[in-house]
Amino acid sequence: MKYVNTGVVFQEIPDEVTLAVNISNCPCRCKGCHSRYLWDDVGTPLTVEAIDVFMRKYGNGITCLCFMGGDADPCGVASLARYVRIAYPSVKLGWYSGRSSIGKNVDSSVFDYIKLGPYVESLGGLDSPSTNQRLYRREADGSLVDITWLFCKKFTPNV
Repeated sequence: MKYVNTGVVFQEIPDEVTLAVNISNCPCRCKGCHSRYLWDDVGTPLTVEAIDVFMRKYGNGITCLCFMGGDADPCGVASLARYVRIAYPSVKLGWYSGRSSIGKNVDSSVFDYIKLGPYVESLGGLDSPSTNQRLYRREADGSLVDITWLFCKKFTPNV
């Protein structure tokens, strides 16, 4: 598994300052994808050592680390997430998957947030009321709650 780049983002996970790690070799290849550069198997190996470098660089400035992709190696993503959970327990974990579900052989319980669903151009992304994609937040009891609506809420400033 390889990553192409990272970035600190504020919109991917609501109420979190997130380090997004963009993983290449995406098998989903959604029509209208805005990250086609992630389709090819390019980049730098995503290892625990790479995670440690990210955390030394961004650790105090982020509240969440989100794996963007990794659908070609979901068990590898879960394994890295377990490492982060143990080594950096205060950091929340997210995973943006283009799949409709997480495979039964993948331990998804380590993630605080999971986005599921391929991008369907006619339905739009998470901020579209008609989207098929869903973002879930793991609750203290282990259940997943759909929080996709947070992307669609309207902001009306007090004037």
